[in-house]
Amino acid sequence: MQYGEANKGRGTGTNPHNRFHPQRSESDPAEIAAWSEVHDEAYQKHPQTEYIQQSCQSIVSKNNSPDIPFTYSINPYQGCEHGCVYCYARPSHEYLDLSLGLDFETKIYCKTNAAEKLRIFLDQRNYRCETIAIGGNTDPYQPSERQLKITRSLLNVMVDTKHPVTLITKSNLILRDIDLLRELAFQNLVKVMISVTTMDVKLKNILEPRAASPKARLKAIETLRREGIPVGVMVAPVIPGINDPEIEDIVTQCANAGALNAGYILLRLPHQLKELYESWLQQHYPLRKEKALNLLRECRNGELYQSDFRTRQSGVGHFARLIEQRFSIAAKRNGLNLRRDSPLRTDLFTPPGASRQIDLFSL
Repeated sequence: MQYGEANKGRGTGTNPHNRFHPQRSESDPAEIAAWSEVHDEAYQKHPQTEYIQQSCQSIVSKNNSPDIPFTYSINPYQGCEHGCVYCYARPSHEYLDLSLGLDFETKIYCKTNAAEKLRIFLDQRNYRCETIAIGGNTDPYQPSERQLKITRSLLNVMVDTKHPVTLITKSNLILRDIDLLRELAFQNLVKVMISVTTMDVKLKNILEPRAASPKARLKAIETLRREGIPVGVMVAPVIPGINDPEIEDIVTQCANAGALNAGYILLRLPHQLKELYESWLQQHYPLRKEKALNLLRECRNGELYQSDFRTRQSGVGHFARLIEQRFSIAAKRNGLNLRRDSPLRTDLFTPPGASRQIDLFSL
């Protein structure tokens, strides 16, 4: 199935069928044309983002996948306005009775009580401190964070309790919180990964339309490193036939900016994300579409996606091994990943309740 062209500033222009809906509806093109004549054309081309403030029951998720390097994670937002067409989190919007397409980019659920719920979680009597990852699914520094400051409120909790935290983002908005990150870094309580997909601005604009520019991400790496905050680069996703020729350049430029380590993830296309990606290729790279799809199939045992945790991050086969070798050589040449990262400290952790008691005794 082919989906409609993306609106300007959006990763996609349509809402594919929700896989949980038993019935599929198809619109009559004549009806769409008639509707278009009487509705605001500007709205159709530039759909507005709806921010839905949500009071969540819990904020910390537990991970049981052996290929994920953390047990606990927090996602302050569900949905992401960055609009990255490849985002493996898109299908999660279907659990909200929405679509993984335009809905994912325009209906953003904002967990406004996240800090309160984090304090409750950390105050559990049986909780044993270990690093919590912020942003493993959707970006914690997407545009709505500028006003809502939910991620900043979470970092405040981490500072107050001396709790270790990692963050991954493709936004330079993280520099707003440099004061909190600096305080955490001083006690070896934080690591940051900046996600970089391409150095080509034109490709960035159609692949991840509302994310920060490559130049802004390099500047973020440079600033974080200068401020003493451990920072690395995540080349994610590596898209065979689209951005894989850039692997060496991305690693080199990020290392020159100050990245201390690097990782990569092969393109993942769960559920209907496969069709969304095929449509994107047809729109932007019709002559390269079949080659790109075949290269991905070569990395996935003939399929466009495999969920096996042993191979989903890096793929299998000759082309996947070639990507791994190229990445490893580029990292080594730039002095990255030469030694294992030291773990963040957990011995400084002070539960929220204990912090309050100390404050009372100091009166």
